[in-house]
Amino acid sequence: MYSQRKGWEWSVTLLSLAVCVVLTGAQHEPGYCSFYEDCGRNPAVEGALIPPRVPCKDYRKAVNVTGAHYELFKSVCPMLANGDGQTLGCCSYTQLKSLEGSLTLSRALLVRCPSCADNFAHLHCATTCSPNQSQILTITKTVNITQPSGIAKEAVVGYEAYMSTNFSDASFRSCRNVRIPSTGGFAIATMCGRYGATLCTPQRWYDFQGDSSNGLAPLDINFMLLPEGQTAGLPQGTYPFAGKALNCNEMTPTGGEACSCQDCEQSCPAIPPPPPIPKPFMIGRLNGVLVICVAVFACIFFLFMCYLVLECTSCYQKSRSARKGKSTKDQNENEINRKISPKDVKCSDKASLATQDFLGSLFQTWGTLMARYPLSVLLVCLVVVIAFTVGIKDIELTTDPVQLWSAPESRAMREKNFHDTHFDPFYRTNQLILTAPNRPSHSYDSLLFGQQNFSGIISKDLIIELLELQKRIQAIEFWSDDLNRTASLKDVCYAPLNPDNPSLTDCAVNSLPQYFQNSIDNLNAKANMTELGVTKEVDWRDHFIYCVNSPLSFKDITALGMSCMSDYGGPVFPFLAVGGYENEAYTVAEALILTFSLNNYGRSDVKFKVVQQWESMFLKIVQEYQKNPNTNFTFAYMAERSLEDEINRTTAEDIPIFMISYAVIFLYIAVALGEYSSWKRILVDSKFLVGLGGIVVVGCSVLASMGFYAWIGLPSSLVILQVVPFLVLAVGADNIFIFVLEYQRDMRRPGEEREEHIGRVLGNVAPSMLLCSLSESVCFFLGALSTMPAVKSFALYAALAVLMDFILQMTAFVALLSLDARRQDANRCEIACCVTVRTPRPSKPNQGFLLPLMKKYYAPALLNPVSRVIVILVFLVMFCASVFLGFNVKVGLDQELAMPSDSYMLNYFAYLNKYFEVGVPTYFITTKGFNFTSAEGLNAVCSSVGCDQFSFTQKIRYATEYSDRSYLAVPASSWVDDFIDWLNPGSKCCRIYTSGPNIGTFCPANETNNLCRQKCMEQPDDGVLRPSVEEFYRFLPDFLSNRPDLQCPKGGLGAYDKAVIRDKETGEVIASRFMAYHTPLVNSQEFTGALEKARELARNITLTMRKVNGTSPDFEVFPYTVTYVYYEQYLTIVNEGLFNIAMCLLPTFFVCCILLGMDLRSGFLNLLTIVMITVDTVGVMTLWGIDFNAVSLINLVTAVGISVEFVSHITRSFALSIGHTKVERAKEATANMGSAVFAGVAMTNLPGIIVLAFAKAQLIQIFFFRLNLVITLLGMAHGLIFLPVLLSFLGPGVNNALLLQIQEKKEKEMELKSKATYDNVSFENHEKTNGEIPVGPSCPVTADVIPNTSQKPNQWDIAVL
Repeated sequence: MYSQRKGWEWSVTLLSLAVCVVLTGAQHEPGYCSFYEDCGRNPAVEGALIPPRVPCKDYRKAVNVTGAHYELFKSVCPMLANGDGQTLGCCSYTQLKSLEGSLTLSRALLVRCPSCADNFAHLHCATTCSPNQSQILTITKTVNITQPSGIAKEAVVGYEAYMSTNFSDASFRSCRNVRIPSTGGFAIATMCGRYGATLCTPQRWYDFQGDSSNGLAPLDINFMLLPEGQTAGLPQGTYPFAGKALNCNEMTPTGGEACSCQDCEQSCPAIPPPPPIPKPFMIGRLNGVLVICVAVFACIFFLFMCYLVLECTSCYQKSRSARKGKSTKDQNENEINRKISPKDVKCSDKASLATQDFLGSLFQTWGTLMARYPLSVLLVCLVVVIAFTVGIKDIELTTDPVQLWSAPESRAMREKNFHDTHFDPFYRTNQLILTAPNRPSHSYDSLLFGQQNFSGIISKDLIIELLELQKRIQAIEFWSDDLNRTASLKDVCYAPLNPDNPSLTDCAVNSLPQYFQNSIDNLNAKANMTELGVTKEVDWRDHFIYCVNSPLSFKDITALGMSCMSDYGGPVFPFLAVGGYENEAYTVAEALILTFSLNNYGRSDVKFKVVQQWESMFLKIVQEYQKNPNTNFTFAYMAERSLEDEINRTTAEDIPIFMISYAVIFLYIAVALGEYSSWKRILVDSKFLVGLGGIVVVGCSVLASMGFYAWIGLPSSLVILQVVPFLVLAVGADNIFIFVLEYQRDMRRPGEEREEHIGRVLGNVAPSMLLCSLSESVCFFLGALSTMPAVKSFALYAALAVLMDFILQMTAFVALLSLDARRQDANRCEIACCVTVRTPRPSKPNQGFLLPLMKKYYAPALLNPVSRVIVILVFLVMFCASVFLGFNVKVGLDQELAMPSDSYMLNYFAYLNKYFEVGVPTYFITTKGFNFTSAEGLNAVCSSVGCDQFSFTQKIRYATEYSDRSYLAVPASSWVDDFIDWLNPGSKCCRIYTSGPNIGTFCPANETNNLCRQKCMEQPDDGVLRPSVEEFYRFLPDFLSNRPDLQCPKGGLGAYDKAVIRDKETGEVIASRFMAYHTPLVNSQEFTGALEKARELARNITLTMRKVNGTSPDFEVFPYTVTYVYYEQYLTIVNEGLFNIAMCLLPTFFVCCILLGMDLRSGFLNLLTIVMITVDTVGVMTLWGIDFNAVSLINLVTAVGISVEFVSHITRSFALSIGHTKVERAKEATANMGSAVFAGVAMTNLPGIIVLAFAKAQLIQIFFFRLNLVITLLGMAHGLIFLPVLLSFLGPGVNNALLLQIQEKKEKEMELKSKATYDNVSFENHEKTNGEIPVGPSCPVTADVIPNTSQKPNQWDIAVL
């Protein structure tokens, strides 16, 4: 019994095996199908994005496809169609409709490249409809599905497909570069799941298509990619499918054109690489500029040595002649032992003397008049100043950096105005960049992605903490007086997909929690998942890995089945969610990024205050969160208003620093002006009130200047408030010192009234004061020719302030000195005016300590033969080195420097540069005048199939291939390309209602097929679809208002609805923009370079598009981003700076020449020294890290003005001296005028400058403390060291007209002596009072010095005993 039973079982088993063998062999034969007909929905697939229809298992012969079935077959799978009635296939009509729906989704992305779309369809047509279906796949899984009739059928829910690597690789290559114009990314990134575009391979691409968990595939397909012809290991009768895959540069069998270069590298023309970066100027192996500077130095040094040799030879010959009694000329080239003849006097000498006499007489009369009526003068000056100053009530203070540094008519400003007029202003950014440096990293063994490392900040608890902070910020509410209601984020947020009536969830907030739709439940979600027989739990980490690699996915491939799209409906690209990663290793990112994008409004818009109020609340919440000890993040933050807020804050905080600086200067002036002869008279001889009066004069001149320009509507700025008072104080203090010290050193003559004494002293020094003040004022007025608003307004304010300061010094200050002289003559104390001191005033004039020191020690040491040579060589080396360094000075101003040293924005900028992985977006904007409706016009713009190889968007794409040169990282999004793809009948995007109330109008893709059976356009034979003029105008508004979704990802709402501006009446496109991305830009040099290259590219595009028929000759394409308006100045600032400085230097030459009576040599030496100061300043800027920009340009213009003070007084003093030799004249000028310049300019500036080192604003520390310190020190060195030595070598000779005048007066005195008798005792007393001075050899007589009221070079006449 047992044996019979056992035999029966074996028989059944053998029979079953035989049947299986027979069936297996039958299931893999040519002409047979493995499945056929639609069997219903796949019960194993949940949350599918499209209906997961699966076929019935049905081993049968391939059916003959005819009639309507064939027409659909030919439409969906043309590569398998062989003619009606001659085509065999394994798919029913219903299956074809399902396949058509699935392929429609992919075609929406791939239709730009017909060969790619054809290859993609070829794959699925082969596995679904091939007549040899049974030979290229094996069914691996089936389920029973109950049909509507109640009969259960076996449905296929999984199979294994065999593909040749030749076909798979060629198909993948044809599709891997197809772009999505709206994002600039690759379509393959949305079709390769977790791997994205970078890591995608043919196998991974096919795996995603066969993964039913992605919500798109209706069943599981295991694609096996095998070399063609390999059958080892495959079921008998099967083989890898080896259909012909088209290359992307090939036409499709149906006539579709080859793909464009944008989507297919093989279609690209040979693009020559950009020319190499110009190499630095080299001579041999050395820097060319350095070699030239060294050569120039060598030449000048050689000429100087030759000059020294000639001088020494000349001196030797003169000494020999002197010993032999043959000397005829002194070192001033004046004849010895002979009288000056009128014929010896040159016209220039006469002009110089006449000028000095005229100015001296004029100012003497003026000074006497002002000193006689001090109170009346002060009253009139007060009225005039008040009249000017009242205008300050209407002053407009410009704080907007755009208005400060960009000229209203500049190109960047015109482009900004065009953009803001036609498009919404660039949205406002409020951002946090968060790190967790002390958090440990961890490893995660993912079922789908394998072993993955996660940085400490990519952890669930921190993501939840970030989400809580995000929700707290989103919940901001406040009362708005402007709206007269409670306002919130939705009132001001940027809502791209619902701009008209946004809710909070419509607001564009980009962050990592958006991958989970800001839901804690989604973050906590877990599910068990089986993959390749292994079951594991998947959680938020799997979803995160998937989403950062495929941010456009509506459903991940994990068992969680969640979307990657944000709650506002847009994708969150990984560079907007995380930062601080390399090579797209997002899981080890070091930072999280949270960004709130708000609408931007004009300052006159009612919502401007509302958005600023929201940002204030945002900053308050963030700052409170940062102070919370329980915060687990270290982070940086900013609001759109932060930059302006911080600049205003530092200005307010640094006002006390400036006040202290001015107080220090005032204290120095008050102390230094005094003449201290005795402790008992210290309160009488001090000049505290005079110093205070001088400060008040400076202040009044600044206020009068500001008030005047406020009257006429010229805006001021913080730079003016900070720099102009400092500049005028430097100029004013110098004049004050020269005037007061000259008054103190000059003894009043017998019988001379106090007022006459003041007038005579003013006549002596006022021409020099006029020379400097007029030079500076004209210098600044010419500086107003600058195109930069900040530089222009500064120059105008400074010019008038310097002019007003001179006028007030000639009036009010003279009156103040007269009043003070009355007090001092009466021996009354300065502060307690009623108190008198009995100690008499010294009979000798007070020379102070500085004049004797410089006369006795400094001038002789400086002007000895060895020192003179060393000084010339040292300063020549400095100049040549500075010329070389000037070629290496950096141009620009990094925005960090505008912030105070304790600003939170500095931390933000550091985080931004360290962690942000993408640069600023830039728009390429088209103006009116281009015909977008013609096929030629569209082809000149687009980058898809049929477009010009050098079209608008193609050129931008070519530029991105050399991102290190073009600064462009991502090709431009193109509304033209997406509009063409949107119109393509291969997708569901553009259809027309064929029934219902909306018949004949646009039908969106989410509407059912029954209502919308008509496509907007028919498919052209060549695949190059271009709308007619009527179709363009009809469907463009529908495209721009169509919200993108899974069925139609090409909808233009959000991406392009604000990018295309049409004429309201004609519908013509009058402006449009195409958005690309720059590479990360770190410093101002890179921002400037990006602007320059973008303009070059836009210019090239413009010239090409103007060649299109019907294009207006004034049509233009230009680049725009919010930063261009700041950095445009650096494209031209070097030329602008040279022009402004040249305009400032020229007046110093001409004014000096004119006021010295056409003394060209003095004017040239004056100019040369100022040029050297300016050049040396630029050289030190390079060494000290001070960049060249508009702020430093203002200071360099100021440097010219201050240099005039250091140089011109000494030049004039030398020119009017009549010493024996040039060396003695240089000593006299150095001692007499150099001491006043040192006390009045150098020592006035330095204490105030040093105080600025304590300012918080880096801008002040660098461009006011450092730069002004350099200017003052170099000015002092050149004015008090180099210039006297230079004059001792090359200075002009003594004025012969002056010598002739002295000679004539001597003769007249001799004549008077013989005719009249005078009191010799009185004369001798006067002689002892005034001392003796040497006279030129041309007057070989013993001479005494007698003061004269006439203006003379050294203010002395010579009388002969």
